[in-house]
Amino acid sequence: MTGMSVTRFYDELADDYHLIYADWDASVRRQGDALDALVGRERATVLDCSCGIGTQAIGLALHGHHVTGTDLSPRAAARAAREAGRRNLCLRTAAADMRRLPFPDGRFDTVVCADNSLPHLLTERDVRAALAEMRRVLRPAGLLLVSTRPYDDLLRDRPTSTPPRVHRTADGAGPGQRAVTFQLWHWHDDGEHYDLEHFQLLPAAGEWRVRTRRTTYWALGRNRLTGLAAEAGFVGVGWRMPQETGFFQPLLVARAGG
Repeated sequence: MTGMSVTRFYDELADDYHLIYADWDASVRRQGDALDALVGRERATVLDCSCGIGTQAIGLALHGHHVTGTDLSPRAAARAAREAGRRNLCLRTAAADMRRLPFPDGRFDTVVCADNSLPHLLTERDVRAALAEMRRVLRPAGLLLVSTRPYDDLLRDRPTSTPPRVHRTADGAGPGQRAVTFQLWHWHDDGEHYDLEHFQLLPAAGEWRVRTRRTTYWALGRNRLTGLAAEAGFVGVGWRMPQETGFFQPLLVARAGG
């Protein structure tokens, strides 16, 4: 991962990130409900180490958990704090790299790394470093929740695009109230990494304004990530699928070993 390029991608996207969703507030509530059920305890201390604009962090805070959010993007982390404040929630945020978390050992009951954030790390060395940090800041037997795209299927099919998603405001369906998001994927020769072009079509004076951003991912399959988590000191590593959890992506669920 080139930290600066990922930082720039999300800094540039921060103001428009909610437009990825048909209804961002509904997604916040739905994802918070699903993750809260997995946390399985009240008022947990939670680190969301890839908090973005707060989709999962705010959802968990709505359930009464004590949530801290960090993100590589300062603009995204700052927006997460603002969005939480608008909802009268306390969410402490900071800009930080998940490979170097600015917290003492054993600080959290749960660490969340959701929404396909870990695969921005493009080598086993970097993924190991991030998982080791997540393990370090967890209390003994603390819970790890990591979500990725369904890469076992994607590695088989190697899609080159995603379907468009349309965001609508609540007050109408005209061009001025819509935004369209889609992605183009360019697979590398190794068959595992891909460059992503992220397109947003935004209404502007009766026409469409196009914003394009680029980043790179590693299509990290479930067995490989399971092995890396075990190497980092996690135990009971398993996967929970969306049809079981209600969360929109597959979730790696594990505990910090002793």
